[in-house]
Amino acid sequence: MATHVLMPALSPEMKFGRLTKWLKREGDRVEAGDILAEIETDKATMEIEAGEAGVLERILAPEGAEKIEVNTPIAVIARAEPGAAEPQSGAAPAQAPADENFATLRITMRDALREALAEEMRRDPAVFVLGEEVGEGHGAPKVTHGLLQEFGARRVVDAPISEHAFAGLGVGAAMAGLRPVIEFMSFNFALQAMDHIVNSAAKTLYMSGGALNIPIVFRGPNGARARVGAQHAQDFSAWFAHVPGLKVVAPYSAADAKGLLKAAIRDPNPVIFLEHEQLYGQSFPAPRGGDHLVPIGAANIARAGRDITLVAYSHGVGLALKAAERLAEEEIEAEVIDLRTLRPLDMPTILGSVAKTGRCVVVDEGWPQGGIASEVSARLMEEAFDDLDAPVLRVTGKDVPMPYAANLEKLALPTEGDIVVAAKKALYLKT
Repeated sequence: MATHVLMPALSPEMKFGRLTKWLKREGDRVEAGDILAEIETDKATMEIEAGEAGVLERILAPEGAEKIEVNTPIAVIARAEPGAAEPQSGAAPAQAPADENFATLRITMRDALREALAEEMRRDPAVFVLGEEVGEGHGAPKVTHGLLQEFGARRVVDAPISEHAFAGLGVGAAMAGLRPVIEFMSFNFALQAMDHIVNSAAKTLYMSGGALNIPIVFRGPNGARARVGAQHAQDFSAWFAHVPGLKVVAPYSAADAKGLLKAAIRDPNPVIFLEHEQLYGQSFPAPRGGDHLVPIGAANIARAGRDITLVAYSHGVGLALKAAERLAEEEIEAEVIDLRTLRPLDMPTILGSVAKTGRCVVVDEGWPQGGIASEVSARLMEEAFDDLDAPVLRVTGKDVPMPYAANLEKLALPTEGDIVVAAKKALYLKT
């Protein structure tokens, strides 16, 4: 199996780009998120990341190539056959449902999300997708690839470049009985639509006395990606989780992404579905076939342990699992909890783990003040004080706008090393 690396659009107006430099060579092994090349236009310079793991089989556009049209293939990455790839470091095996109609294969999160959308659109004609370039352009993260061809332009609707407009259109469609899935090119752009999300979608059920549901999903890329600057690398998990009336989902694995998106589309209330930029191309075991659903509001124990609890969500789960592996080398057994849903929080699972381990570190890529880690820490203080043998510690992003320089960007984000240090500190602290 192989996948094409396409010339990306740095802006909605961009038509062509120049390939200035290849940072990988043919035959090189690449992982999802690795920087492949640099491109530029008259307005910006950007690095292209590998969307999936594999081997850079062929370079189609040489260094210095001018006027490469957007979406033109510039390289080919050969992917491993399903089931043949090595497991992602720290990835917990997905549990296939006890149903003979299910088979478990390794797929990327991008493919899992696409399958969820297609299955729900086949199941319910009221489901449709609306967003910028979701049809002809296959969506910015390429999750909607092929949906236009199967379902047509009435159900895969390309919207103008106005998040405020098409988010409002989606809320109105939900009020009228449809089930829209609104894709934002990035949740950074969802700020243009906050009035519709917070004041209309989230509050209508309450303000109508329970008479009017808003079955709508807002989904798209969230969180940090490589070198896109302070306005395009933000984690809005805590913003949305602050609002009553919204459910907020942030999956880590392909299986959870698929099952949770299907559950979100069927939910009668508005759901914010946050997909991390750096997870789209990562492969995980996931069930294929059947009707795989994951309940909203249920956390998952991704790794069992007895000495300390690591609580994380989305991309942070991978960091926590890697940190747990490093701690295990020193005979420290960390239990890793994948929150999966940020609102409502599954506090019983967190409390049960902390009652066993007595110590907790919460991982959050967002800013420290008012973040998800702050909420979990406060709830543990209120509800589990007698079970804690040491203060709850947080590992978060730095309290700064995201730097553009690669070295500073790395320093602004939490790492598995940071989690290891925090865990060891918690083990030696006393309440």
